[in-house]
Amino acid sequence: MLGENVPGAPADVDWEATLAARHRIWASGLGVAEAMDTAQRGAGVGWTQAAELVRRSTAEARSCGGAIAAGAGTDQLDLTALPSGRAGLDVVLRAYREQLALVTGSGAVAIVMASRALAAVARSADDYAEVYGALLAEADAPVILHWLGPMFDPLLAGYWGGSDVAAATEVFLRIVRERPEKVDGVKVSLLDAEHEVALRRALPPGVRLYTGDDFHYSGLVVGDDTGHSDALLGIFAAIHPAASAAIQALDRDDPSTARSILDGTEPLARAVFERPTFHYKTGIAFLSWLNGHQPGFAMAGGLHAGRSVPHLAEVFRLADRAGLLADPDLAAARMRSFLLVSGVVA
Repeated sequence: MLGENVPGAPADVDWEATLAARHRIWASGLGVAEAMDTAQRGAGVGWTQAAELVRRSTAEARSCGGAIAAGAGTDQLDLTALPSGRAGLDVVLRAYREQLALVTGSGAVAIVMASRALAAVARSADDYAEVYGALLAEADAPVILHWLGPMFDPLLAGYWGGSDVAAATEVFLRIVRERPEKVDGVKVSLLDAEHEVALRRALPPGVRLYTGDDFHYSGLVVGDDTGHSDALLGIFAAIHPAASAAIQALDRDDPSTARSILDGTEPLARAVFERPTFHYKTGIAFLSWLNGHQPGFAMAGGLHAGRSVPHLAEVFRLADRAGLLADPDLAAARMRSFLLVSGVVA
């Protein structure tokens, strides 16, 4: 709480609370996707802090046998100083290689994150295919590719070479189909369930679709006769007790119970991820504070100011309705204190 977590300053991380959050997720039987956008990657948390987060979290995972994957990107680069053309692509490749070496060297499964730098220097779909093709060719183990839509990060608009989603999908599929043995799966965060199902059906055998759709995950995870999506979702950081119960129901071959559990959490998820979706992380941190998992409601980069008081009040109400307040009395007391300092109640 006393860290200089203000806009533009390096993140001052509360390591004890941060790592305890990972242990709660592992204790629920779920895995951790580390150093991605939910962990404020590229939004108050830079590569220096993210690298330390990966090192510490993978060490904790080894200590308890927890599953962990981690994001590798290019956010050590200064977007204002990128060269153009071939030189720019080479810089992006070197940055990716640096981060992939740290992630895989730590023992985590690598998630190749969408790159703001690549979006800035690429001039065609072929540029994306070249960079990703090189990374996959060099990979020692299968990786997860992440397609993050502009609703989550406006600087990624036009990723894969254009704004047409159908054309971008074909580029994405071409990259995967060229080296399917190097792709564990693809995480798609476009908030378009129909597109996700169509993409899932078009993937090569053995390549998973990890849903990043925090609006429609219930039906996508439970699936249908043609298959299902695996979950790699930001909202699971807030609803992991319910998510764990749903996954256990699926393990018992009880999809109706799983669907009912997840359906009950989707109104909360849709509120947390409402536009501007980029600020969903504020709701995740607010729920963590309400549930007593961090001493104060504060975020790196000052992003705790990213949502309004009415929005956070609605998040509180929907979390209560979904049964996701671990200690309702504590949560109510903290909500009252938040409203008091916000000038809503006297």
